[in-house]
Amino acid sequence: MAQDRTQKALISFIITYHNEPVEMLIECIESIRSLSLQEYEREIIVVDDGSEVSPIDYLDYLKSEVVYVRQKNEGLSVARNNGMRISTGHYIQFVDGDDRLLKDAYDQCLELLKAEQPDMLLFHLSAKDRESAITISAEEPVTGASYMHNNNLRASACGYIFSRMTLSTLQFTPGLLHEDEEFTPLLLLHTKRLIATDAQAYYYRQRKDSLTHENEPLHHAQRLADTERILFKLQDIASKLPEFERVALSRRIAQLTMDYLYNIIMLTHSRQQLDTAIADLQSEGLFPLPKKNYSTKYKWFRRIVGTSVGRTFLLNTLPHFKRES
Repeated sequence: MAQDRTQKALISFIITYHNEPVEMLIECIESIRSLSLQEYEREIIVVDDGSEVSPIDYLDYLKSEVVYVRQKNEGLSVARNNGMRISTGHYIQFVDGDDRLLKDAYDQCLELLKAEQPDMLLFHLSAKDRESAITISAEEPVTGASYMHNNNLRASACGYIFSRMTLSTLQFTPGLLHEDEEFTPLLLLHTKRLIATDAQAYYYRQRKDSLTHENEPLHHAQRLADTERILFKLQDIASKLPEFERVALSRRIAQLTMDYLYNIIMLTHSRQQLDTAIADLQSEGLFPLPKKNYSTKYKWFRRIVGTSVGRTFLLNTLPHFKRES
């Protein structure tokens, strides 16, 4: 299945799909088709990551508009990398096959993209499936490093449109869970002109059976191990950067370290695992957490997790609060 690719599209929409209900995939594609883009301005690529049943028969009516690629089940990172490899658009947008774009807000993002031609345009994900008639606002363009220097980063790779020129040799690391935590900050370091908006432009469907919400112990173990792996890699990269970029990336590393320790408490309830993780972080210079006021949550968590008594308190209270919420 292929579309006319003789003219370079403005945006390549790379939809990754694996066993989601096919009606959600159709809804996802239709949300792209409903945008203000002309057909020649968009390229829709569906990368099927080895689904048990291919959805291709349901996409027959779209065969002139959709590029369908089927690979063996190798995970989200490989699917995205393959989508980027075959895409031709000036910009790239990742979309999960069970999500959709919100037309009013996304169309305003497209207008801004065409007018300003940034390397990256940030927007928000929404858990509410609703359109908004609110006019979006946007900040002045900054570098990606400047943005990370002054903001708490939302790492989801579905939360921005980016120019393929910013990629260089950057790809997603195969096999990682939550691979966006590595990819996004590194992409921002390559970004010379970034515009952040307050647009609620992407509907993120929260499904209990999705990979993100997987609740198996083995999934938890891999999630935590992969986060530690990402932290150590980012820390190594940061150590080799010029000071401004190093400080910017270090802010993201500190926030991710906080999330890592929080998730150990919430997912394992284990003092031994928490203490082991802290010892490993200390060996890499990642603990104690930097004394910064990145957010109220960060400030208080840093203080409490920094002492043995505080860690006991967190282990005895946080899981309980989660169960009660």
